[in-house]
Amino acid sequence: MADDSRSDPPALPSGPPAPAHPAPGGVRGRLLAADGSAIAVKGASRLRRALPGDASYGDALSTASELPHDLIGRELATMSPDRPSAVRELGLGALQLWQALSEGIGRGHGNSEVTILFTDIVGFSTWALAAGDSAAVALLRAAGDAQEDAVARHGGRVVKRLGDGLMAVFVTPEEAVAAAVLAQAHMAEVHVDGYRPQLRAGIHVGTPRKLGGDFLGVDVNVAARVAEAAKGGEILISDPVADHLEADGHAFAYKLGRRRRLKAAGAPRDLRVRRVQDGSD
Repeated sequence: MADDSRSDPPALPSGPPAPAHPAPGGVRGRLLAADGSAIAVKGASRLRRALPGDASYGDALSTASELPHDLIGRELATMSPDRPSAVRELGLGALQLWQALSEGIGRGHGNSEVTILFTDIVGFSTWALAAGDSAAVALLRAAGDAQEDAVARHGGRVVKRLGDGLMAVFVTPEEAVAAAVLAQAHMAEVHVDGYRPQLRAGIHVGTPRKLGGDFLGVDVNVAARVAEAAKGGEILISDPVADHLEADGHAFAYKLGRRRRLKAAGAPRDLRVRRVQDGSD
């Protein structure tokens, strides 16, 4: 009978396992070691905290825009995320400083006064459910073009589109009110399958915090609450906006309604709003 037994193969000589990621040597290794040293990283982080601007610059919120410095910031923030890096901190610090300086000379808003406009279409969601996707998309395109054209014509900047509305910022309240009035006029010409959307708008002026391409803070929330209090086809402005119109001599161009208190969560109790209409109507 044949012998079925098989001898095991000879054992190979064992040695220490090779490291999964061998440490680089030479000049590169020394540079990487210096970049990741606790002293260098701590010093770079301390320097960032001493610089003007947002010391947390580099996170997803602060680099959300498509501006060149934010694109670079996103790349720096993801550079070797698994280890500390003094170079990364210094690079983000330089962008942080550049952003702060650019805001100070007018390229950004920073702590400067900004007028905030919010818009949306009243009853859009209910109509869209019955009208279907094709009609809803057609309306959103037409409404978006109407509103964005009005914002651009009056020197504003669209911060973000919010489905059937948008958020935009302006240097002055006069420009924001003029844009809202023009947007209403444009929207009067928009109709899809017999439906004529009713746009509402709210405007407030304040000093929101600019992070990346967005604006955050109490004044942004107040502007949103002012818009939510408006009815379809109505533009509401906060008292500070009305005060600007009157002080700068622009109130004559509009019909201003009576003051009424804004009853909304998140808004100051003493804040009042007024309806504004085109004075030529």
